[in-house]
Amino acid sequence: MGHVTTDDGVKLYFEEVGEGTPIVFVHEYAGDHRSWEPQMRHFGRRYRCITYAARGYAPSDIPESPEAYGQDRAREDIRSILDGLGIDAAHIVGLSMGGFATLHFGFHHPDRALSLTVAGCGYGADADRREQFRKETEATADRIAAEGMDVVGKAYAIGPTRVQFENKDPRGWKEFETQLCEHSTLGSANTMRGVQARRPSLYDLVDQMNALTVPTLIVNGDEDDPCLDVGNFMKRMIPSAALSVLPKTGHTMNIEEPALFNAVVEDFFHTVECGRWGLRDPRSTTGAIITAGPVNDK
Repeated sequence: MGHVTTDDGVKLYFEEVGEGTPIVFVHEYAGDHRSWEPQMRHFGRRYRCITYAARGYAPSDIPESPEAYGQDRAREDIRSILDGLGIDAAHIVGLSMGGFATLHFGFHHPDRALSLTVAGCGYGADADRREQFRKETEATADRIAAEGMDVVGKAYAIGPTRVQFENKDPRGWKEFETQLCEHSTLGSANTMRGVQARRPSLYDLVDQMNALTVPTLIVNGDEDDPCLDVGNFMKRMIPSAALSVLPKTGHTMNIEEPALFNAVVEDFFHTVECGRWGLRDPRSTTGAIITAGPVNDK
């Protein structure tokens, strides 16, 4: 346990366990450093595992201004964790808000990433729903500021992509809800305004995706509707990407289905580490349905 200080003076709390190749876990909006406990326990047996609380999430600092939050800052905070712990490169694993930060980290610091796991990433990306997403994020931030996270967290925890977790594992979901309601009201409102509401649509990042060659695994739950189409899009645009979809699973996949999530990610790590994760074979993108070229019907 300890803190690292970012280049703009924010202290980020982290925990680590294990030895070996490093993994950095980057949490979602409704989670915090504790959300990765099933992964810290599993991967900590063979890897050096680091989880940290994003700015705005205690025991990290909680800047008062929304201007201290943003997609670029979230990306650079991952770099600050690596720098502060003396790590040249690591596997970066992010969920939702953390998945966006992980993807952007890969765009800007590909030499610092051994691999990228981009899970549950896509909220607000669809062009026809951008305005709806903006209005919902603004309304949610206003409600958090007015009522507090101890109240709003209870409603957020039963969103349409989280009821799957509640139905499968009421005890685990209750722990998730309890931790969510403990989040800072100021930090949560500022994160909603500064990060969630302002991030660019993934559909506007095609050039960056086309240029990304870091081994990338996209993971979605099949009942996480806002992320499914975007996940397919990222798979097609990123030449180093594969897509894994977990059945009967919502957004909070790493704690909803920890064994399955861990197995998928661990196999990905092993494939990368033995040098067998290549770029997509261009022959698979010719547009043909059955054959490699024109059919000779004579």
